[in-house]
Amino acid sequence: MTAFVLTAAYSYLLGSIPFGYILVRAFRGQDVRQTGSGNIGATNVSRTSKGLGALTLILDALKGLVAVVITRMIFPANRTLLGTAALFAIVGHMFPVWLRFRGGKGVATGLGSFVILTPKTILVMLVVFVVIFLAFRYVSLASILTVALFPLLAWILEPDHASGVLPFIVGACVLIVAKHHENIRRLLAHTESRFHWRRA
Repeated sequence: MTAFVLTAAYSYLLGSIPFGYILVRAFRGQDVRQTGSGNIGATNVSRTSKGLGALTLILDALKGLVAVVITRMIFPANRTLLGTAALFAIVGHMFPVWLRFRGGKGVATGLGSFVILTPKTILVMLVVFVVIFLAFRYVSLASILTVALFPLLAWILEPDHASGVLPFIVGACVLIVAKHHENIRRLLAHTESRFHWRRA
């Protein structure tokens, strides 16, 4: 129980670092929550600056990766704790204590969190995401469909790697899709905005 609480705590705190908010505040003097969708993730940050958006994507993924790497160093071969680290890093990103629990949607952090645990599946998911995004130019649609396929793909492509962490994958995917509830409503109503890059 102590190991679980410790893992959950530092993973949540790492995940809760609001890089998108910090970068836009530092380099643009703006609150990213007051622009676009109001989200602190890379997609909304890129509407202000594509450079900051790319950096946010990388940093949000890295904080999930770091949480899992630290856990693997402290508790090697413990798949349950590795899954705990991945899940709570995502929860931290979605519900950061520093921003009154109003965070991002968890896609980039989820990518970083599970890239070590299910590397082949993550690679396939990236391809799926890019294909859907290029076909429809909806980041939300590409994110939702790709995330929804994650548990099935992990189970099919990497049963050994997914063993022990599949419940955490399912939990993370449910949270991420649920966080996209407004996007889902707009997609169904055909009012969702297609993605357009802006200059930095």
